[in-house]
Amino acid sequence: MQVAIRKMGNSQGILIPKPILSQLGLTDGADLQVKNGVIEIRPLKVNPRKGWAVDSQRIAQAGDDQLAWPEFPNEGDAELNW
Repeated sequence: MQVAIRKMGNSQGILIPKPILSQLGLTDGADLQVKNGVIEIRPLKVNPRKGWAVDSQRIAQAGDDQLAWPEFPNEGDAELNW
């Protein structure tokens, strides 16, 4: 697909058609790099565990870190020596 380079303020840019953005899953941001003379636009990598350490501390301080499910003992656990 051929696109025009347009002036955008003090910069220049291209408009990416909505179907291409949707196909790549791009919504609010993207990772833009130049490799071997080619512009690569990729979805941002999201770290699904980002903020877990802070959240777990907050939950523990609030006293809300109890087991969600009670423990389910196995038959014969009482006879085990630890």
